[in-house]
Amino acid sequence: MTAAVHRTYFSSIHAVLLAGTIPLFLGALLSDLAYWSYYHIQWNNFASWLIAGALVFAGLALLCAVIDLLRGERPWVYILLLVATWILGFINALVHAKDAWATMPEGLILSVIVVVLAIAATFFGFCGLRVGGAK
Repeated sequence: MTAAVHRTYFSSIHAVLLAGTIPLFLGALLSDLAYWSYYHIQWNNFASWLIAGALVFAGLALLCAVIDLLRGERPWVYILLLVATWILGFINALVHAKDAWATMPEGLILSVIVVVLAIAATFFGFCGLRVGGAK
């Protein structure tokens, strides 16, 4: 009974961390689109902070995924998608750390790619989750 409760609790934390990456990366993409349209520097600042938050969530989700992988509960595709999301998200954060004028269009393109990768990783991550520990 204790192992089933622990596994469900751990899976719930993993799911929350994984699902938290999409709105943060998507918010950064929308901020990049707003900056591209209006050129107000604050939109670039919003994108930088949203990317930083998304990297925290994605990093913790990646840690949970690696623990699940060691237990034999996660596929490699999911781990690779999370790693690619985190690495490209980190590169996107470095691009957004430059001067605001220098972030376009590279920052916008990276934001689009990272959002697509985060959605794909979340899809594969939730495909592996089962209610009640059933397989």
